Amino acid sequence: MTRWLVDGNNVFGSRPDGWWNDREAAAGRLAQRVAEWCRTHDDEVQLVFDAPVAEATLDLAGGNLTIEEAPGRRRDAADDLIVERAAEADEDEPLVVVTSDGGLRRRLPTAVEVMGVGRFRDLIGY
Repeated sequence: MTRWLVDGNNVFGSRPDGWWNDREAAAGRLAQRVAEWCRTHDDEVQLVFDAPVAEATLDLAGGNLTIEEAPGRRRDAADDLIVERAAEADEDEPLVVVTSDGGLRRRLPTAVEVMGVGRFRDLIGY
């Protein structure tokens, strides 16, 4: 089984579809799609967003999907949480971090597999 850490803001922000006009709705759309994808496999998935995250989005978590709001209301707070979660990961458990953020990629342990957001979006049909 693989564990996934998904940089939510990086995924929904990767295409200029007007997400900046309603970040809350963009996060909700991504979380809904990830929740649907999670029903097709047993891998553990953690979807991480910068704060604030709407309760309706957090409520989409369940089963093998966890949705987390990074502590603190600053840009890229989710990156710090992803780095922390990656460092705590069991070395024997495959871990994939989904991001196209070069700064975040450089902060991850070398054993972590990184998947770009374009490939991830294709994978989940988003």
